[in-house]
Amino acid sequence: MTLRTLWKFSRPHTIIGSIVSIVVLFLLQGGNLSGDFYMLVVTLISALGCNVCITGLNQVVDVELDKINKPELPIAAGILDIGKAKKIVLVSGIIALAAAAFLHGFLLLLIAIILLLGIAYSVPPIQLKQHHLPAALAITIVRGVLVNIGMAMHFADMLQGNFQIQPAIYPLTIFISAFSLAIAWYKDLPDRAGDAHFGYRTFPLLYSPKTALYVGAAFVMAAYGWSIYWSYERSETLLMYSLIVLSALFLLHLRSVRLDEQKSIRKFYQLFWVFFFATYLSFLWVLC
Repeated sequence: MTLRTLWKFSRPHTIIGSIVSIVVLFLLQGGNLSGDFYMLVVTLISALGCNVCITGLNQVVDVELDKINKPELPIAAGILDIGKAKKIVLVSGIIALAAAAFLHGFLLLLIAIILLLGIAYSVPPIQLKQHHLPAALAITIVRGVLVNIGMAMHFADMLQGNFQIQPAIYPLTIFISAFSLAIAWYKDLPDRAGDAHFGYRTFPLLYSPKTALYVGAAFVMAAYGWSIYWSYERSETLLMYSLIVLSALFLLHLRSVRLDEQKSIRKFYQLFWVFFFATYLSFLWVLC
């Protein structure tokens, strides 16, 4: 197994998303890259182990589905043995829990809850991902609430000895929660063939791809609107203007997608994550 295979197995966009969110939350809570670097690194090891465990488990369970929807993934493509994949998932989960336990009891609780939700998302008989609303709620709770509020509380307790998080975390959490709802629906847009074959009740299949696209966009634009208003109220002018620019770029991006072309849909979803990264970095650039 090569590092390239392992990288593809880890789903790079989720790895990058986890790194960006955790580093930004660490810095927003007053963390210092020199003095508190050890804390950040161990937290990242735990979080990334958790990330690989959850995304890898999803691939182990969904081999036949991925052969239709994502044939380029390592197991579906036949370049990663499922036995090795299971070992990676198990070791990643152990690393996530061990690193968290070594660093902070609250982090251990947080990682354990995220892992349990990840298992419930992918594994029968619960398998939340078969139904669009439970799937969207699970993704939103993890990416929106537990990562932002939970990690901020973890860093606050380690850095200041209390669970008081910075005010900017709240609008950021609202934005990422709305964004996560859209992620839950947008990720199913290019996967309709396999989902229909296996009877998954995803948003684009139950309603329509166009409905999923525009309902997700409505949540994202509402989140931008709220964050822009918060920035205005706090006189954070640079943040306000950066969010206005991002919201305008998102609308242009939305207009570019062609729902009758699979390549266009995949490109739209991949670039959608750029707005996820950019919003975190906007909060960091202005407020730190």
